[in-house]
Amino acid sequence: MDDLLATLKAAAETTRLRLLALCAHGELTVTELTQILGQSQPRVSRHLKLLCDAGLLDRFREGTFAFYRLAEKGQSAELARVLVDAIPDEDPTLTLDLERLEAIKRSRSETAAAYFRENAGRWHEIRSLHVAEGEVEAALLRLVPKEGVEELLDIGTGTGRMLEVLAGRVHRAIGVDQSREMLAVARNRLEEAGLRHCHVRQADMYQLPFPSGSFDAAVIHQVLHYTESPAGVLAEAARVLRPGGLLLVVDFAPHHLEALREEHAHRRLGFADAEVAGWFRQSGLDCGPVVHLPGDPLTVSIWPATRLATGLQAGFPQTESPKPAHSLSGVPS
Repeated sequence: MDDLLATLKAAAETTRLRLLALCAHGELTVTELTQILGQSQPRVSRHLKLLCDAGLLDRFREGTFAFYRLAEKGQSAELARVLVDAIPDEDPTLTLDLERLEAIKRSRSETAAAYFRENAGRWHEIRSLHVAEGEVEAALLRLVPKEGVEELLDIGTGTGRMLEVLAGRVHRAIGVDQSREMLAVARNRLEEAGLRHCHVRQADMYQLPFPSGSFDAAVIHQVLHYTESPAGVLAEAARVLRPGGLLLVVDFAPHHLEALREEHAHRRLGFADAEVAGWFRQSGLDCGPVVHLPGDPLTVSIWPATRLATGLQAGFPQTESPKPAHSLSGVPS
């Protein structure tokens, strides 16, 4: 009861209640909240700290920025949602706050769109060399259980497209990326799509900021060919999966397009099935049937894997080759 009273006390102030309402509509920085509320940054920061300490808001850093959003887990998170829902929709203060929030979101959207326009040619040029993205996404969805998964991690989320594709199959999803520009694009797309159960964070794929066994599924979509150590990325992905968790890796089969290395910063020109299966094995992952989607001239491969039970790590006896690869139609290749 004391904890409940302390949490209610933290919310029982006009500015803090406004902050809760705003943070229920997306991830916002102190600067953005200061602009909306028309108050000094030290005052807003003080209110935010009280709400975080009470478990009503979540705070996370992204470089020099700190973002805030309504808490998602715990009893205080449930109370936060109840308090926000209890605020009358016609409240004039809230109405003005939300109008200012929409102005900030429009500015974000314009900035993200400009960045994507400047860089889109890079992605479109590569996409023209392989199978249509729609086919890849459909194949991925077929590998995700229809009953869905509780928590999913998208490693190297980029523009957040995988979060959009898989949103209907997950209860909660987080995308991580090192690029703040990409995260701005992803955050804007998720907000426009109304996917409040999908979030993005700045993080290093080699040192993910999550405890071991945090996720039921993970996706690494067209990321490995940029990495210095693909095996290291897969090992870290395996670490954060729960036993029985699903990992889906999407990348190119081996090819000889040196231009991708020279002009698009690809460090690896695709991956062989046996190579990926070996990395899986070293990380305590069991490789499933590989899916190959032939393009012209690039073939996209999807390597599914399952996290082995606790204790079954590197050295788990398996065959040296992955299970038979399948084409899009399911016929062995």
